[in-house]
Amino acid sequence: MAAFPYMTIFFLVSSTLAQIVLSEIFKPHDYSKWPMPPCKMYYPLDPFYEPNCPDVTAYVCATNGHTYKNECFLCLDQWEFGPHVKFDKYGKCN
Repeated sequence: MAAFPYMTIFFLVSSTLAQIVLSEIFKPHDYSKWPMPPCKMYYPLDPFYEPNCPDVTAYVCATNGHTYKNECFLCLDQWEFGPHVKFDKYGKCN
């Protein structure tokens, strides 16, 4: 009979922790508060340099409506084609 209070306390603590963890997992993220991509990090050192972007899928949307695979591809297009290619948001374009 002494195990009953311990089981009750364990159940209450477990359910509270589960609610906290699951609420953070399924919470919508506000991408507008995320920082802009650090494009200077991806710029080639000289014009004849072949840049190698990482093979990571983290979609980035530009103001021209094009969805890039990751921020490296966005930054290289911005470097190559000029200031009309700008960062809009993280995720796919609508």
